[in-house]
Amino acid sequence: MIMNVKVNAVNFEMHKQLEDYIEKKTSRFARHLKEDDQVEIRLTVIKPAAQMNKEVQVRIGDMFVEKKCDTFEDGLNECFDALDKQIERRKER
Repeated sequence: MIMNVKVNAVNFEMHKQLEDYIEKKTSRFARHLKEDDQVEIRLTVIKPAAQMNKEVQVRIGDMFVEKKCDTFEDGLNECFDALDKQIERRKER
């Protein structure tokens, strides 16, 4: 299945390494999505620089998760773990 992944980087320029990381992490959701579902990711550097200044928001269909962490990778991991739990709860219904 081809997923439509939209990434918005705010207050910084995203490097290829982070793009590859996002692609790898989002691919695990492909089997849970309908063809018209879109994955929207918003990565924001909160200014002024301090600890926990990376904000990650992920929306897949009607599911939404937001986390603040020291790195975008940590934030993405936490968001995708939370989305896994939401998907599991839906399956149980």
